[in-house]
Amino acid sequence: MVRKTKEEAQETYSALLDAAEKVFAEKGVTSTTLNDVANAAGMTRGAIYWHFKDKGALFQAMCDRAFLPMEALLNEIVSTPSKDPLASIKQLYLHFLRQVTGDERQRKVFDIIFHRCEKNSDLVFFDAEDEKRVECLHKVQAIVTQAVEQGNLPPNTDTWIVMQAIHAYAMGIVHEWLEDTSAYCLIQHSEAMIDMFMAGLVARPPLKVST
Repeated sequence: MVRKTKEEAQETYSALLDAAEKVFAEKGVTSTTLNDVANAAGMTRGAIYWHFKDKGALFQAMCDRAFLPMEALLNEIVSTPSKDPLASIKQLYLHFLRQVTGDERQRKVFDIIFHRCEKNSDLVFFDAEDEKRVECLHKVQAIVTQAVEQGNLPPNTDTWIVMQAIHAYAMGIVHEWLEDTSAYCLIQHSEAMIDMFMAGLVARPPLKVST
């Protein structure tokens, strides 16, 4: 058997992820088989098992590829001290909304997760993703804490609630917009929507409850 070059293996890997995106979007994750993905990619099941141990691993790799730009920006913001942490938070979530709106791959993957995927034990992706989600949210909370330390928010601001609120706000926007992308132009209104949240945060930040 002729061994594949690294470039050929990467091409096959990417083609399988592309096929998975297409079939998951059409049939839903639960109803999709590895044969479906292999057929869509014009390959055999063996090609899939060369790269992925099962459908869950394929699904996770597809999601990881789509989420990489957002994770890279978050890591960059956290690792670089900011003179305006609130502006960094705006930048992060504005980038998120614009990526989902303007990048077909990210839009498709989020639509699959929100509307074409059942959360069940067959997809261990969700266990790993929960860990990633917690890690990312803690990084966002760290940026909010910087805003408190710099006096942009009151000393008794509940940074945990701020982080939870803006994340839920941004994810909720995407979830609802994907239900009907013709309702309005999200990329056009994304900055105003994030500004609205940030203005409310500065005007009435959630404060820690005394016990």
